[in-house]
Amino acid sequence: MALIRWQPFEETDYLQRSMNRLFDTLNTTNGEGKHSLQSFVPAAELQETPEAVHLSLEAPGMSAQDIDIQVTADTVSVSGERKEETVTEDKGMTRSEFRYGRFQRIIPLPVRIQNTNVQADYKDGILKLVLPKAEEEKNKIVKVNVG
Repeated sequence: MALIRWQPFEETDYLQRSMNRLFDTLNTTNGEGKHSLQSFVPAAELQETPEAVHLSLEAPGMSAQDIDIQVTADTVSVSGERKEETVTEDKGMTRSEFRYGRFQRIIPLPVRIQNTNVQADYKDGILKLVLPKAEEEKNKIVKVNVG
């Protein structure tokens, strides 16, 4: 019978290598320039004022025609398709990269809004929506009891 030396951290090293391989595949592109497992999800910022809810969404490299906005009384759905091309020339060599991808983001709103009076503006890759609150939300008074 042969003695085998026990190495307690070998399993941990194997797990770490496996996780690194997994995250490497998430950040790689396939041969067509599309991200294989990673999708584009634009960052969003939501602010509430007494009169409205303001939503800003990052969507660089897109035109206004590529963005579809659907608003209900309590959610905003923004979807679109991103087409990006990067071309660099250095020492007579040209490098070209393309990125394409569809996205959809559904954002629940903290209050009910008037979805018929929404204002939208898209400039410099930032989509800004002004979502006016519904009248019953503006006049809502909540009584708070102390201890």
